[in-house]
Amino acid sequence: MRATDTWIFGYGSLIWRTGFDYLDSRPAYIHNWARRFWQGSTDHRGVPGAPGRVVTLVEAPGETCWGRAYLLNPDTRAEVLAHLDHREKGGYERLNLALHFSDSEWVHGTTYHATADNPEYLGDADLADIVAQVLASKGPSGFNTEYVLHLDQALEEMGAFDAHVREIASALREVI
Repeated sequence: MRATDTWIFGYGSLIWRTGFDYLDSRPAYIHNWARRFWQGSTDHRGVPGAPGRVVTLVEAPGETCWGRAYLLNPDTRAEVLAHLDHREKGGYERLNLALHFSDSEWVHGTTYHATADNPEYLGDADLADIVAQVLASKGPSGFNTEYVLHLDQALEEMGAFDAHVREIASALREVI
C-alpha cells in the first residue's frame, strides 16, 4: 500500500450500497468508535418533519466498529469524493482515522460521521422509540426499515456482529 492511496471506510449504507467505483474493497475495523442509529435523515430515509434514523459514529473507548474499506482509483478520486460529500451532506463531515485490516496491517483512511452539533442529530433514544421511528420513515432512498435490515444482513455476511444494529433489526423483524 502506498502513502498516496485514498481509502474510504463505510460503516452504514456504504457497506451494502456503495454507489462508486473502487480498486479494492476489504473488511476493516476502527478502534474506539461505535456505530449508533443517532443521526436523522431527511434526505435519504426520511423527509423534513419526519426524519428516518441512520447510523453515525460515536466515540467509545475500547470498542471496535467493523465496516468495509474501499481503495479509490486515483483517476476518479476527486469525483468519488465529490459524490460522497454530496451523498453525506445531511449533517456528516469527513473524519480521518486508522483503518485496520488485521492487528498488524492498517492504513490511513477517511470516513463520514455526524457530530452531535449538526441540525439533524437525534441522539440516543429507547429501543421502542427508535423502532417506531424507523417503521414510520420513508425517504427518497426508500424505507428506513430497508436500511436497518440491509445493514444487519451485510454485517452478518461479513461475520461482524454489532449488538446495537442487531437489537434494532431483531425488534423490526418481530413487527413486520
